[in-house]
Amino acid sequence: MRPFESILTAAALALCVAASASAQVQPPPPLPPPGTDAAQQPPAFRTTDPELEPQVTIIRNEAETREEVRMGGELKFVKVTPRHGVPYYLVPQIGGTFIRRNSLDTSLSVPMWVLFSW
Repeated sequence: MRPFESILTAAALALCVAASASAQVQPPPPLPPPGTDAAQQPPAFRTTDPELEPQVTIIRNEAETREEVRMGGELKFVKVTPRHGVPYYLVPQIGGTFIRRNSLDTSLSVPMWVLFSW
């Protein structure tokens, strides 16, 4: 081996050793034991305002079951489950009338007609 090649080999070997030593990752510090500092814990999600919670009133009779859902005192919808049949929803409209829907999905149906084709 020539002297230049041995110096180059020694430098490459030293670089490899230095790179492998710096590549070792230290483990993260251990977590503090539970209950030591409650101020650092995130607060649990709770709604304390009863106006934000939906109020459900269930009315049962021989023919059907009605579930009236109100939020903030305002009627949002009524789910009607007949004794024999498929459940449906009654959604209130302005003027005191109701619209009957099969689901609460409010997706917009956009017409997709072919206007031009070649």
